[in-house]
Amino acid sequence: MSQEELRCGYTTGTCGAAAAFAAAALLFEEEELTRVLVTTPKGVELTIPIAESVLENGWARCGVIKDSGDDPDVTNGALVQVTITWERDGGEEEGLHKPLQEPEKWYRYPDSGQEPSEGDALLFLRGGQGIGQVTREGLECPPGMWAINPVPRQMIFQQVQRVCRRCHITGRVYLTIEIPGGEELAQKTMNPHLGILGGLSVLGTSGIVEPMSEAALLETIRLEICQRRAEGSTNLLVVPGNYGEQFVSGYLGLGLDQGIKCSNFIGNTIDYALEAEVEGLLFIGHAGKLLKLAAGVMNTHSSVADGRMECLAAYGAACGAPTEMVCRILSCVTVEEAFGILEEAEGLLEAVMEVAMDRIHSHLKRRAKNQMMIEAILFTNDRGIVGTTPGAVAMMGKMN
Repeated sequence: MSQEELRCGYTTGTCGAAAAFAAAALLFEEEELTRVLVTTPKGVELTIPIAESVLENGWARCGVIKDSGDDPDVTNGALVQVTITWERDGGEEEGLHKPLQEPEKWYRYPDSGQEPSEGDALLFLRGGQGIGQVTREGLECPPGMWAINPVPRQMIFQQVQRVCRRCHITGRVYLTIEIPGGEELAQKTMNPHLGILGGLSVLGTSGIVEPMSEAALLETIRLEICQRRAEGSTNLLVVPGNYGEQFVSGYLGLGLDQGIKCSNFIGNTIDYALEAEVEGLLFIGHAGKLLKLAAGVMNTHSSVADGRMECLAAYGAACGAPTEMVCRILSCVTVEEAFGILEEAEGLLEAVMEVAMDRIHSHLKRRAKNQMMIEAILFTNDRGIVGTTPGAVAMMGKMN
């Protein structure tokens, strides 16, 4: 199935906005909606089914089943609920399903320091069951607050304000968004690593889930870099994946709590680090992946580009390898196999890797626009470290 044929879904933020609108209509108009029309930040109109409606004395709750389309999202099928209560002007609270926290612990619309327009309600939003809380700097939400990102907050507030205006509702309106089972689902996400504890995040910048998109992974990398900088880190350790993590912790004895996993997105990671004004990056990864950097390949996924054998063969020839050896290297499938061939001639592997690391260093510095220290260490499982750029060992010392 091609990318074009994959079905899009909608974000938890869109679910929350639809549920909030339906809950407001149920409480203020006693109208039980089965569907809600939501216009996403990209201007796309979505009709969202309402799966749950409950009206009690002084409060209402509606729920939407998350549909992630063909994207393998752990939240697909989860129920996103919004409960709404109302405190009238003058503090009348008869029958009110009271908030569980003081208003200053909630997100507010309009923002703190601003008063609502004449005839508008003052809106408050919090997380509840299954919604995580932020514990670290550098994310979209401040530490101590619920992990409800700015765009979903705005969508939810705008939907509720629409109903409040047409019903002439003033006073304070309280909204609680919940995802039952979210705490368990969050263990399958990056939330614990990012310092979002106790549940899921309410996410979405476009309102739409694009199937198989790289956007979510790239955003996670960007957020981790921003987070490290907000915590005061100036030199960052970067690993492509699990092999790098294991080598860093087991062989080098470096702590993974300061590392960032970049997957195949070497170039994007460097770009994000430049934006965050990082002073230095140290990439540590398996030679089977990072050797592609010698060819200037900044997305190391096998579907994008390779060039490993071509580089090893060319550098081997430049260092004196005979034609027969060069041809054998070009026919190799793995870097380990090629290294074994280079080791047949004494000192040849070391000479080739010296050239390769020089090329890797050159390409990394060019991508970083020579605006930061940027180094790399390559290893294999059998040989350990097989190559380092000139300042890599010194930078590694700064990571301890």
